[in-house]
Amino acid sequence: MNDFTSKLIKTLAETGDARELFREHIEIAINKLLQIELTEFLDYEPYDRNGFNTGNNRNGFYERLLETEYGTLKLKVPRDRNGEFTNQTLTPYKRRHQSLEHTVIHLYQRGMTTQEISTVIERLYGHHYSKQTVSNITQAVNADLEAFINRPLASRYAVVYLDATYLPIRRDTVAKEAVYFAVGITPDGTKEILLYRVFPTESAHSWKLMLTDLKAKGMEKSLLFVTDGLSGIKDAISEIYPHALHQSCWVHLSRNVSHNVRVKDRVEVLEDLKRVYTARDEAEGQKALNDFVLKWRKAYGKMVDSLKRNESLFKFMRFPESIRKSLYTTNLVEGMHKHLKRYTKRKEQFPNEDALLRFIVTQANNYNQRYAAYTHRGFQTAKPELEAMFEKLERDVSSKHEESDVIPEPFTQTS
Repeated sequence: MNDFTSKLIKTLAETGDARELFREHIEIAINKLLQIELTEFLDYEPYDRNGFNTGNNRNGFYERLLETEYGTLKLKVPRDRNGEFTNQTLTPYKRRHQSLEHTVIHLYQRGMTTQEISTVIERLYGHHYSKQTVSNITQAVNADLEAFINRPLASRYAVVYLDATYLPIRRDTVAKEAVYFAVGITPDGTKEILLYRVFPTESAHSWKLMLTDLKAKGMEKSLLFVTDGLSGIKDAISEIYPHALHQSCWVHLSRNVSHNVRVKDRVEVLEDLKRVYTARDEAEGQKALNDFVLKWRKAYGKMVDSLKRNESLFKFMRFPESIRKSLYTTNLVEGMHKHLKRYTKRKEQFPNEDALLRFIVTQANNYNQRYAAYTHRGFQTAKPELEAMFEKLERDVSSKHEESDVIPEPFTQTS
């Protein structure tokens, strides 16, 4: 018997009226959900010092009264410093507007566990839903999953980011498995999650299967793929999309360099390395790399040689300057991973792969809807040049009449 049940029995025995008890618990639950929603919006937890560096933070709350059948709720609606936050939590709890099942799905999308949902539903409505019942209701998301998997993709994406994160799944035992994501940006700057898949580990072979699926869903061409330093991933891309460029993520490269130098040299090494990828063009970047090699080869020969052998350091510099800052790292997809993990911290594990896929599709649909009318920074001005690069690529491929390693010409700024 849980604490709520004990209080309910005691209240009924003493007064015969449990409305005040329900009112109290509903008030607590809604205030908690409002705080969860603000945390989602700000993308940092309360009392997280790093939150003060995001440009926006918490700014107290205002009180709002809400009439229910159990009495008046005194709600504390949180605010943000910039005045940009608008809560969406209260609407689902108006019983005349949405069904109980819709509320369950809404809470599931928010990342709450089936146990938490069951508890909240009981407190809000006085109905007991078992964890299995809640799980069965969330299977209504299966239609969204099918629609996401079967939807066609655009034929052209200026850039595609590939990266994986690890989430816990129960099969016979619980283990973290790799969730692969492909996020693309079209020439007009629209970004979306193209595809995701679950594999036991991250490997070039699994990425090849992902890329094959992208091709089958209608993505014919991409000018650039941005990935981490996984061995073999460049070859997998070249096999499926032989005319695309490949860019290694400079954030991952910098981390690897940092881990392979002494602490006393770390700041200086990273400052020298930053001059390489912040150069004005590929020629200047290559010169900065040569200077870096000459300076540090004696002390860190293996690390320097690894950089020197990497052929994917400067491909992003062949694109218009207005979008280069978006092309040399996988930060865009890693930010999405962080968002997912913050939700899944509430879940010790996913009971099976289907539950994980259902959860992710709710997040993927929300992501795609949020950015459907948003132009990624720099792409509005870069669109004519990107279209010209695609046309140049198609002419070159057509003239050769065969699959070959044809790549777009470097973009040159004209007056």
